[in-house]
Amino acid sequence: MAPNIFITGGTGYIGGTVLDTVVRQHSEYDVTVLLRKVPDDFSKLADVIADAAAKAHVVVHNGDSDPEKSIKALITGLLRRNEPSFLIHLSGNGIVADWQEGTHIGKLNPKVWSDIDDIDDITSRPDRELHRNVDKIIQAAAAEHGEKLKTAIVCPPDIYGLGRGPGKTVSAYMPAFLEASKRLGAPFYTSDGTNTRSWVHIEDLMTVYLKIVKAAAAGGEGADWGREGYYFASSQEASQIDIAKAASKMLKSNGMPETAEPKAISLEEIAGTYVTPSGYRIGTYMFAANSRTRAHRAAKLSGYSPSAPTVFERMEADLLAASAIRAVRL
Repeated sequence: MAPNIFITGGTGYIGGTVLDTVVRQHSEYDVTVLLRKVPDDFSKLADVIADAAAKAHVVVHNGDSDPEKSIKALITGLLRRNEPSFLIHLSGNGIVADWQEGTHIGKLNPKVWSDIDDIDDITSRPDRELHRNVDKIIQAAAAEHGEKLKTAIVCPPDIYGLGRGPGKTVSAYMPAFLEASKRLGAPFYTSDGTNTRSWVHIEDLMTVYLKIVKAAAAGGEGADWGREGYYFASSQEASQIDIAKAASKMLKSNGMPETAEPKAISLEEIAGTYVTPSGYRIGTYMFAANSRTRAHRAAKLSGYSPSAPTVFERMEADLLAASAIRAVRL
């Protein structure tokens, strides 16, 4: 019997590309997908999610990484099953970003995180860190129900490249960076701009996802699960000032900003360059923090060797795609 795969977040940038990848690569899988945005009244949808999870051999959760109700509903459903099941959850490098400690804002932090060597620290991050609330729920469930519930957390860095799903096809960073650059009159950085983040092309990220999904569908062999089931996916690094310099040339050549030179702005200004729909100012996290990671686990288990074009090679196409989306919104 073909494994039943339940995928959430199917209209998102990552989730939609996961959906497209799984369906194209494994047409023999029985795939169910959740497309609906979580409503304010979660009570009825929680039952729907739990029931769908209970029917699935593998759940690939690509919805918003932070809501606790949805992850609890998925775990509840999976634990109803009489046989072992698998949960693959999307987290993100925000878990290790240094934006709240203040020491290296706009400056290079020498710390580089390994998903093997630093697993103790990664799985015990302070509660204030991004995504930590849901990571804790998953890790606790894996520790309590390890024989029945196998879990993996995929933790990508910033992502670039066009997605292939039915909904959103552009990453979060490039549209946000473009919009803030237009407001400021130029691409920007703070301090000396050497704060550095890891990156991965969406297609390289899919090779990590597909290996884990295939391992789960086959019973788990070939992947790590539970506490050790934590996967970074980075392929390269780039500093904010290098991103700003490259973007300034490309935007100028396409007639966008008034100046071709990157612009240094204050810490206060950069904090306000990105505001979430809920009103949180996280520009410091987006554009002034460090989050440097290495995908050692994927390399060890499956020979992960990223091969897609670099973020600089793709930047012009991604900025133009982001510009097109912004024009539609306006």
